[in-house]
Amino acid sequence: MNTTIAGIDLAKTTFQLCVLDKAKVLYNRPVKRALLLDLIRQLPPDTLIAMEACATAHYWGRLITELGFTVRLIPAQHVKVFCRSQKNDATDALAICEAALRPNLHCVPVKTVTQQDIKALRSVRQRYVTQRTATANQLRGLAAEYGVTFSLSLAKLRLELPEALDNADNALSPVLRTLLRSCLSELRALDSKITALEQQLRELCKALPAYQALLTVPGFGPIIAAALVSEVGRGEQFANGRQFAAWNGLVPRQHSSGGKSVLMGITKNGGRELRTLLIHGARAVLRFAQRRHDALGHWLRGLIERRGKHKAVVALANKLARIGWKVLRDETPFIAGKSNLAA
Repeated sequence: MNTTIAGIDLAKTTFQLCVLDKAKVLYNRPVKRALLLDLIRQLPPDTLIAMEACATAHYWGRLITELGFTVRLIPAQHVKVFCRSQKNDATDALAICEAALRPNLHCVPVKTVTQQDIKALRSVRQRYVTQRTATANQLRGLAAEYGVTFSLSLAKLRLELPEALDNADNALSPVLRTLLRSCLSELRALDSKITALEQQLRELCKALPAYQALLTVPGFGPIIAAALVSEVGRGEQFANGRQFAAWNGLVPRQHSSGGKSVLMGITKNGGRELRTLLIHGARAVLRFAQRRHDALGHWLRGLIERRGKHKAVVALANKLARIGWKVLRDETPFIAGKSNLAA
């Protein structure tokens, strides 16, 4: 067991370094960015370095790991409960040290450079998708004020908008026609950017065995597979698929007391983006549930009959998360009816 723990409250230029030795604070002082690694090198080799899982934590985690130290990234919600009444850097650094002492603490693995690259591509792509959706909604609203309506489908909008602009019989004014043409050009530019990023994402991930294995899971496409690789790695921080599903917030919220157990809606813990992707993947599988004749299809049809489609989607997302964790850990393709279903 590590007897010395160093808690680092990360910042841009001035960090706070707190060092505990056998539950005694040796020092807790601010450190300039350029001097941080020099101070860490002076610590005993078995020192546990703890940081809050926030901005730049993975960068510093990789640097400190290369020095031979054990690094533990702690989720912010686990650190907050150890903060005292006053909020300052020294209190935060001490709270990080105290949180690192807790048993069974679920920490965040330090991401590799490849994982960071995948995450960066996904983040920029998501921003472009959000901008494209906002642009499409705005031009629909603008045209509707002139009596011209478009379909909700983005694919149909790309076809209907040029036809409306070329139609001289509708009520669109010259000013709005010019404005809609500009919006259409912006929409097409965003389409090109999203396509280019998706291609770059596939090229980056195709050499990863775990990514190729995840593509065999029902409902998993390039985006979901890349998200799991970048966010979870090999999934070694989870003991089983149930823990991974719970980490994604896809399990019922429990409110139990006096031996009486009450289960409510899902907890929605963890990252919203990954949970949303898993539910979208489950919806894609649900659409073709009647065509599946394997164990998964049989289970899904029975669940729909008992609980309805909406609850079946969430239950299927939970199962797909567990299957995904098993495939990710073993780097073996999904085979219906095999042990993947028991993850």
